[in-house]
Amino acid sequence: MSDQIETRAAADAETPEVRATVPWLPVGVFAVVSCGLAWLVASPLWARGQGLADPLLPLIAMAMMLTPAAATFVAIVVEARLRGRRPARDILRGLGMWPLRPVGRTIGTSVVMIFAMPLVVGAGLVMVGLLGLAVLDPVGFSGFTELIAGQLPPGQPLPPMGLVVAAQLMMIPVGAIVNAPLAFGEEVGWRGWLLPALRPLGVWPALLISGAFWGFWHSPLILLGYNYGLTDGTGVLLMMLACTLFGVLLGWTRLRTGSVWPAVFGHGAFNASAGLGALVVAAGSPVPEAWLASPLGLITCGVFAALIVLLVVTGQFRGSRLAARLD
Repeated sequence: MSDQIETRAAADAETPEVRATVPWLPVGVFAVVSCGLAWLVASPLWARGQGLADPLLPLIAMAMMLTPAAATFVAIVVEARLRGRRPARDILRGLGMWPLRPVGRTIGTSVVMIFAMPLVVGAGLVMVGLLGLAVLDPVGFSGFTELIAGQLPPGQPLPPMGLVVAAQLMMIPVGAIVNAPLAFGEEVGWRGWLLPALRPLGVWPALLISGAFWGFWHSPLILLGYNYGLTDGTGVLLMMLACTLFGVLLGWTRLRTGSVWPAVFGHGAFNASAGLGALVVAAGSPVPEAWLASPLGLITCGVFAALIVLLVVTGQFRGSRLAARLD
């Protein structure tokens, strides 16, 4: 009995102290550094004048995903000067990186997120078809067949399209893992550091503010027409809405498990699922507006919102269902 008490006391001693108030100075530093670095990294796209046609776009977009991690490092340094230095293990625990306790819940939630994200994108596509915004061909894959045929040399026979589509779908979980390092570059900032930093405001304010800021951080690319084809503030507002709703779902996994890894793999899986539309849209189908029907368009926002309502109704945001302590 005494051994159990000592073990429990040791575990409690290793748990970081919970913030009583929001560390506003580090939060402000995080906001300025993350946005400043994002604009700095994206500046060649603006300076070279080619916008989204610039061949550097993929590299710049990947580099931009690492800027929240850099901002997190700076915020931790600032916070250390205010609160005193902390052991590395406390920092890792505070960011939700390590240890993976409870292991089963963390791994299980990560796996669920990997397979749930394609279903979310797929549900959005189903709604696009039901609303008549596009014609879907999930059996014949006529649009995807036409796309592949256009990329093959003349006279070369088409591969069995059913097998090609199946291979594409099976690669989504692999893509989630491949995307994880870059997704971590973002998630360690948004859900790893910022969400717990704002937690003293309450669960919902922390979720909504961190998600909205995540959307705003995308401004350097959104204002070039990325995602929505809009080059004004409307695109930024749409991105803030989408990231707020998606951020609630990713943030719930952080609060549910105490770990950042389910959000990392969920983010990576969503990115890997973004091309699902190309598989099922029929040849000759009208192309709906991106702000409405893209993976982060208003229709998918409706899917996000429905999932949030489901989580709320089933009590998943109750205090007893969330991680007891986050720092």
